[in-house]
Amino acid sequence: MRLITGNDLATGDVVWWTGGDWSRHIEQAVDAGDRAEAIAREEEAARRVNVPYVIEATATADGPRPAHIKDRIRALGPTVRPDLTLKPADPAAGSWVI
Repeated sequence: MRLITGNDLATGDVVWWTGGDWSRHIEQAVDAGDRAEAIAREEEAARRVNVPYVIEATATADGPRPAHIKDRIRALGPTVRPDLTLKPADPAAGSWVI
């Protein structure tokens, strides 16, 4: 399974390619397959995302699981403060309290 990830231009948030758009939630990511690099180039050229790149992942019952620890951390959030971890299933995820 090949996923495309990058950062949202406006917020800097980690985003995942959903097949037609970008989402902060890795569960919505789709396998880009053999077109992954081409899609990443097209999306970067269209200025919809910053520095998109292709990663390897495994399909699981809970959604895609990135193969590399760096991308698992990008998908789930910080590892040192569980209270800051991104909870993609939480509807309030992304509602930051200041």
